[in-house]
Amino acid sequence: MRKLIVRDIEDGDEADLIALWQACDLTRPWNDPAADLAFARGKPSSQILVGLAPNNSGDTSAPLSIIASAMVGHDGHRGNMYYVAVHPDHRGNSHGRTIMDAGERWLARKGVWAIRLMIRTANKPVLEFYDKLGYQLSDVVIMGKRIEPDERF
Repeated sequence: MRKLIVRDIEDGDEADLIALWQACDLTRPWNDPAADLAFARGKPSSQILVGLAPNNSGDTSAPLSIIASAMVGHDGHRGNMYYVAVHPDHRGNSHGRTIMDAGERWLARKGVWAIRLMIRTANKPVLEFYDKLGYQLSDVVIMGKRIEPDERF
């Protein structure tokens, strides 16, 4: 197994990254992943990190493919991570921990001291994964409201 190489997203990564998110069941009909990518890119308070490894896990000389991701951002006070993903064929190799560590380091370099994750309550394996990384349930309620395109300023 080859170590995961983490870098910032580059032009040309978009289709492979969206395919990863779809393979990990992270996309939803009401969120356009291409629009999410475009919105997060090129801003000082957000970044998309990609993890690269040979797509054929048995061949370390194989070309590198995007097999992991984390979209990181902050509001100047708290950090958030979205689209945290490891391709199902590459799970169990510490790649999830590696991409999370990279996201935490990115936020720390920005001076962010707290990280928030939003996880669907039915996603028990992911809740257990984050628990092992030291994340704890917070006593907060997240409320949301969708602003439809014709209502935006």
